[in-house]
Parts: sequence; C-alpha cells; structure tokens
Amino acid sequence: MSDLMIGKMRGLQATSSTKGVFTILAQDHRGSLRRLINPSAPESVSGEQLTKWKRRIVGVLGTYASAVLLDPEYGAAQCIASGDLPGHVGLLVSLEETGYTGDPLARESRLVEGWSVAKAKRMGASACKLLIHYHPDAGNEAQQRALIEEVAEACRRYDIPLFLEPVSFSIRPGVSKDSDEFARERRRVVVETARRLSGLGVDVLKAEFPVDPLREQDERIWREACEELTGASAVPWALLSAAVPFDLFERMVTVACEAGASGFIAGRAIWIDALRVPESDVDRVLGEAADRLKRLSALADEKGTPWYERHPLGQAIANQVQVGWHAAYGEI
Repeated sequence: MSDLMIGKMRGLQATSSTKGVFTILAQDHRGSLRRLINPSAPESVSGEQLTKWKRRIVGVLGTYASAVLLDPEYGAAQCIASGDLPGHVGLLVSLEETGYTGDPLARESRLVEGWSVAKAKRMGASACKLLIHYHPDAGNEAQQRALIEEVAEACRRYDIPLFLEPVSFSIRPGVSKDSDEFARERRRVVVETARRLSGLGVDVLKAEFPVDPLREQDERIWREACEELTGASAVPWALLSAAVPFDLFERMVTVACEAGASGFIAGRAIWIDALRVPESDVDRVLGEAADRLKRLSALADEKGTPWYERHPLGQAIANQVQVGWHAAYGEI
C-alpha cells in the first residue's frame, strides 16, 4: 500500500474550519447524557430518548461547527438519516464504549461491540475518535498503549484520521481526580501523556486542559502549561471542555489557542443548559448555545494554530502527489 495518506488529509480538511482550525461540537455522550436527562434514575433513560436529544442539539448547533462528534449507537447514523447533521459539516464517530472496566486505579477502555474503524469509514465518517483512560504511571499503561496502536493501525489502513482523547485519572487510593492532590500532578500527567501517546499514529490529540482551572486561576500559569503541552505533542491538539462553565471555557480556549492549540472539541460547556430548563425554554436556550458556539469558533479561528502547521501531512503531502499516484494507492 502506498504511504500517501490522502484520505487522512481530506478528513482533517473536512473536520476543520476554512482557517484550518477545529471548532467541533461534541455530542457522543451516552452515560453522562443519561445522567443529565434523569439524574435520579439514569438507567431508565432509553436509547430513543438519547437519540431525540442528540438530534435536537445537532439540528440547531451542527451548522455552526466545523464538524460534529457522534457515537455509533444513538447518534451518527440517526443524525445523518434525519438530516439533522448538515451535509457540509464533518463527522467524527467515536469507537469506544462508554465508561471503563477494570480497577478504578488502572482503568481499561473498550471498543464498542460490533463497531470498527472499517464501518466508520464505510458510513462516510470524516474521522474516528478514541477515548482512552490513561495515566502514564498506571499498572496497565502498556495495555492501553497497545489498544491505541491497534486502532491507529486500523486508521492507517483505512486512511482515516484518528483523534485521540486521553482522559486522566488518579492512581492513588482515596484520591479523586477533583482533589487538590491530583490537581498538583495534573500538569505533569497531561503533558507526559501527550509526549507518550501523540507519536503512536495519532493525527489529533483531544487534550485535557493541563491545569485544574477551578483551582488555579493565574492565566500566566495556564499559558505556560499549554505551551508545554504544545511542545510535548507530536501532532495538533484541540481542547476538550469537560463540562466546565462556558465563561471559564471561553477563557481556557483563548489561552490554549494563543499557546499553540488548533481549536476545541466541546459539548456540555456549550449545550448543557438546554437540559436544565423546562421544555418550553429548550429552543431558546439552544439558540443561546448556538451563539456560544459561534463565539468560540470565531475566537479559535482568530487565535488557533492551523492543524497543517503542526501535522506532518500538512507539510509533506503536497510534494508526494505525482501523476500516477492512483495506481500505487492501495485498496482496502
């Protein structure tokens, strides 16, 4: 097979703005969305209810995003078939099962049963996304790394971009991720994670903010940490929102993009309020969420680093396309 990754390049173009920046709406939530819909009994929320909310949110907000991230179970095909996902908007489809298995101090990610990179490519996805529970010092670090390499190889074979989302966790008994103790090591964990994982065939890192913004308010420290993350990552990175309040996330996006990030991939920080109001107010609140997304997109386009300035494809592929390339380009 030819090494010409023209499909990856097209996928990165399709998921980014005209400025080459990722302004992506995340709507692949499953367990967390169930908890938002019915906090007292999330297990009672049906798949149909999840799909209804996903379609509603994507139908209003999708057109303002460079791409939308959806899950294969309740969102991707449904939003395509209904027309709620606009045809001009890129599509990322997640690969992982919601939640994790194994020891809470050595969390294991699982792929969705019956789903694959090949199926995502076949359905027309622009890119795949893998969430991986990861701590560089966890006992199962090698196992999680092997899963990334397996998925990255499949994405290489099918010539489709891979967005990797490492989610950190505490490996200390009795210490939670939202504790002061974990906050003190968060920067090291996030930066070291980027250093170890971004070179494994990943195309974009969907990264956590490298400091706890609720505990550390000094934007100079934010900027230093984000610059360190940029230096550690071998590929472009985009900031995830982790459900922080919108005003805070807007500040985080500003600093991250000024420090080298290539945009954002955000969900709850943008649309969570729509699930906190009476039905009669949902349309109005989704309109406000659309305004939020437009503000963030303009901000990221202005300050973000285009992905092609950070990705090897953006620097090298133009010179690789020669007459006759199609004959050497391998079949699946």
